[in-house]
Amino acid sequence: MSDFRVKTMAEVAASGEEAEILFWVGCAGSFDERAQKITKAIAKILHHAGIKFAILGTEEACTGDPAKRAGNEFLFQMMAMQNITTLNMYGIKKIVTGCPHCFNTLKNEYPELGGNYEVLHHTTLINQLLQTGKLSIRGGAFKGQRITYHDSCYLGRANDIYEAPREIIEKLDAALVEMKRSRTNGLCCGAGGAQMFKDAENGKKEVNLERADDMLETQPKVVAAACPFCMTMLRDGVKHHNKEHEIEVKDLAELVANAMEL
Repeated sequence: MSDFRVKTMAEVAASGEEAEILFWVGCAGSFDERAQKITKAIAKILHHAGIKFAILGTEEACTGDPAKRAGNEFLFQMMAMQNITTLNMYGIKKIVTGCPHCFNTLKNEYPELGGNYEVLHHTTLINQLLQTGKLSIRGGAFKGQRITYHDSCYLGRANDIYEAPREIIEKLDAALVEMKRSRTNGLCCGAGGAQMFKDAENGKKEVNLERADDMLETQPKVVAAACPFCMTMLRDGVKHHNKEHEIEVKDLAELVANAMEL
């Protein structure tokens, strides 16, 4: 795949062009070394599908999700208003994001502050591109591999997105093996609600280790995630059991990027 450069909205506006979609990268996708690989995979998919997209770059600030979940509504509204001002200045109408936390906040909590946009999680957009033929993948890339999928809380229970991720796995020609706790009964990875940024509370077992047990029961080759927070917690769970050389934890965008037909 040829290299390409992602433009910022400022560059697109200065050249008199228009971007079809704003790719909201998010804090994890920008600064976390592992999540940066997911960001690159999403960008490759958008580029390969011929979508004109751009990012905000340094004009993008945190959505305010961690502040809100931690109880600081004032800080959340300050951050949200800053982002809404920027988004509205560029006339943004459609946003795709690789983070369910960003997705949920932009989609469900920005409207009451004046930020009204069509917001898609990357799994929904990728599935749409596959269904419409704008994106094609080689089914043989993961043929027969046992892949289990972890439902992110903010994607599943919060926004009822269960089918798109699974339909993507099926298109990879992989063997989807469900954990005993999945879909509406899925178990949180332990990072949501700003828990990722605080010390663990007293208890008998870390949540991500409990979830790792669910994963190992399915005997997977790949654990598929769709959230950078979940990615961190699931990888730590796999490492705890010394299984990192046997089980890969991958974002769905990475799996699709690897299987794209060039």
